[in-house]
Amino acid sequence: MAAFPYAPRRSAGLAAYENALARAGLAPVAGIDEAGRGACAGPLVVAAVVLDTGGIKRIRGLADSKLLTAAAREDVYAGVVRHAVEWHVTVIPHTDIDALGLHVCNIAGMRRAFAGLAARPAYVLTDGFPVSGLGAPSLAMWKGDRVAASVAAASVVAKVTRDRMMRELDERYPEYGFGRHKGYVTEEHLRALAEHGPSPVHRRSFRCVPGGPVVPGPVVPGPVVPGPVVPGPVVTASVVAGPVVAATARAEGE
Repeated sequence: MAAFPYAPRRSAGLAAYENALARAGLAPVAGIDEAGRGACAGPLVVAAVVLDTGGIKRIRGLADSKLLTAAAREDVYAGVVRHAVEWHVTVIPHTDIDALGLHVCNIAGMRRAFAGLAARPAYVLTDGFPVSGLGAPSLAMWKGDRVAASVAAASVVAKVTRDRMMRELDERYPEYGFGRHKGYVTEEHLRALAEHGPSPVHRRSFRCVPGGPVVPGPVVPGPVVPGPVVPGPVVTASVVAGPVVAATARAEGE
């Protein structure tokens, strides 16, 4: 029996979906993923990365960001921003998460990251959640960062960008250890919360964050650049973009 011509081929590995979409005339492909969803401090960062099949081949070591060491992520990040058709990052501060809810901000961030792309991809792959209103055909993929190159690339860009921000926050609030756990819930983090109370960048809507007054302080480090207006709740900070073809722009903190 002849194989369906547009079916992903296992032999293609992480590029299987992008290759299948290219055979169907749907290229380039944008992948969208986030970092910081499970953290109880710091921002949520969402990245959209547009890759073509040639660019995927040139990115060495591309994989789900959670499977890479910090040093390997930095190397892959450099390859992604060098070889991507385009990329864009949106940062959603913890105050929006507290006011609007995590899932609402996650979906709004995906829309904003996509809207920030100057080049329109032919297809969009999102990690985990379907996102309506993108203006392009799309597919939500369970663990998309492990099965699609464009989503894996977005996961790396989002993770590296957020980790750099959390290291800057660690310099401002060293008692919490943000440089080590990046705002996620660990025993060390919970001990710091019990001893010092929440910092100005903790998500007060999270159960593990105790109540009490918050001392005024910065939300996230770095400049805030207005993002494009898209349907859905408004989030307040859209950060960096990669130009078409030669992505020479760099994320905050690089």
